[in-house]
Amino acid sequence: MEALICSGLAQLGLAGRVPRDAPALLARYGELLLEKNRVMNLTAITQPGDVASLHMLDCAALLNCADFEGKSLIDVGTGAGFPGMALKILVPSLRVTLLDSLNKRLDWLEETGLRLGLEGLDTVHARAEEAGLDPAFRERFDFASARAVASLRLLAELCLPFVKPGGYFLAMKGRCDGELDAALPAIRLLGGAVEPCRDYAVPGTDAVHRVVVVKKTAPTPAKYPRRWAKMQKSPL
Repeated sequence: MEALICSGLAQLGLAGRVPRDAPALLARYGELLLEKNRVMNLTAITQPGDVASLHMLDCAALLNCADFEGKSLIDVGTGAGFPGMALKILVPSLRVTLLDSLNKRLDWLEETGLRLGLEGLDTVHARAEEAGLDPAFRERFDFASARAVASLRLLAELCLPFVKPGGYFLAMKGRCDGELDAALPAIRLLGGAVEPCRDYAVPGTDAVHRVVVVKKTAPTPAKYPRRWAKMQKSPL
C-alpha cells in the first residue's frame, strides 16, 4: 500500500510537498481501517490497493485545491475519517475536527490517531445540523469538508454554518453538474459563492472526481441549519 501511495502522490504533483513519513502513515491508517472493518462497518472498499487509491489518494487530491497549512478544518460526517484524518497526516499543522453522529466510529478514530502519533486532532459526537447552531462550532473553521454524505443542497446547509467568512466549504463529489446547478440558490442564501470546481483523476483508477469549492463570503443567516427532517422535506 505504501508504494502505491508514494506513486500516486507523485502523480498528483505532491511529492516533496508532504512529510516524508506521510505515505507510511497513510498505509498504516489503511491497514488499521481494514483490520477494524472486519468487526465494524467502516468501508465497502476492502482491497488494500483500492484503499490506497480510492481513500488515501482521493483525499490527498484536496491539497491541490487549498492551502491547509496552519488552518482549521471540520470534517462533517467523517465516517472512517475521510478526508479529515488523511489530511491531518498529510498536513500536520492543520487542526482537524472530526464530526460524526456515531460515537463508536469516533472512538476508533481517536484510538487510531493516538496509534499514528497525531496531535491537534479532535472528535465531536453530534449531528451536524445541531452542532452548526452551537456557538462553539458555528463559523469557527477555515474549512469544512464533506465526502459522500448527502446531496449538495443538503450539504451546503449542513456545512457552510461551520465556516468563517473568508473560509471555504469543500465538497468531494463525482461529476455533479446538475446537482451543482440545483444547489446554487441554497449556497448563495447560506452566504457562499461557488468558485471553479477542481476535477482530477484518482491515481491508479479510471475514476474522475470533483471538488466543489465554495467560498464563504457572508455570515450564514441565524435560522440555518434547520432540523434534518425539515431539510429533507423542503431543501433550499
